[in-house]
Amino acid sequence: MTTRSVRTLRAIVGGIVLLALSACGASSDSPGSEAAGSSGKVSGTVTVFAAASLKESFTKLGAEFERQHPGAHVTFSFGGSDSLAASITGGAPADVFAAASPKTMTLVTDAGAAAGTPTTFVRNELAIATLPGNPDDISSLKDLTAPGLKVVLCDKDVPCGSAAQKALDAAGLQLTPVSYEQDVKGALMKVELDEADAAVVYKTDVKAAGDKVQGVEFPESADAINDYPIALLKNAHHTETAQAFIDLVKSPRGQKILTDAGFLKP
Repeated sequence: MTTRSVRTLRAIVGGIVLLALSACGASSDSPGSEAAGSSGKVSGTVTVFAAASLKESFTKLGAEFERQHPGAHVTFSFGGSDSLAASITGGAPADVFAAASPKTMTLVTDAGAAAGTPTTFVRNELAIATLPGNPDDISSLKDLTAPGLKVVLCDKDVPCGSAAQKALDAAGLQLTPVSYEQDVKGALMKVELDEADAAVVYKTDVKAAGDKVQGVEFPESADAINDYPIALLKNAHHTETAQAFIDLVKSPRGQKILTDAGFLKP
């Protein structure tokens, strides 16, 4: 083979190599192809079962998530954590569960309905919700035991009710409410409708209610702080999208939305 032929062959081989490298670069580094891969994963509808006390903040997080991922949609089912756990273990279709206590999350994990280990993403503390202006001058947990005062608590099986009982035990008090409600929003509603003088709820719910109620803090609440765990569910239909929502909840942006609502950092 002549020297000129060798040079020609080398030039041809070099050109082929350059073309191959260019094609690889375009497929791996092209912004368009990367975006398409990402949007392909984070798409579809995610169903989130969440404690009633998360309603306002999770609704904001849902809107933020859909803004970040135009191909995705979030639907929520809010309620008492124990009822939601029972629905999940009973086969209700859901992708994510956010509970108001580790105990209710355990109902789901023990049934094998969670994928992986739940993580605590926020904490919550109790407060007393009174009528606007606090006409009964309630300033402590003990004041709720005054004769004739109509007080509402969450059911003892619900995290906010269990926490309220812990606070009462810490204060050495016994309280007979006029009703037990199935979730914290139900207890708060009794005060908002003037059907009760006070209710033991979460600080976040007092804040969310605005001027509809007045909040009273009490020291025993420190003995009854609830951890809120979140978990991806085993039967999630859109695993990547569900995990992306959980990641948003735990991200700095998600944590800001939650702390702005009054939740405590984990």
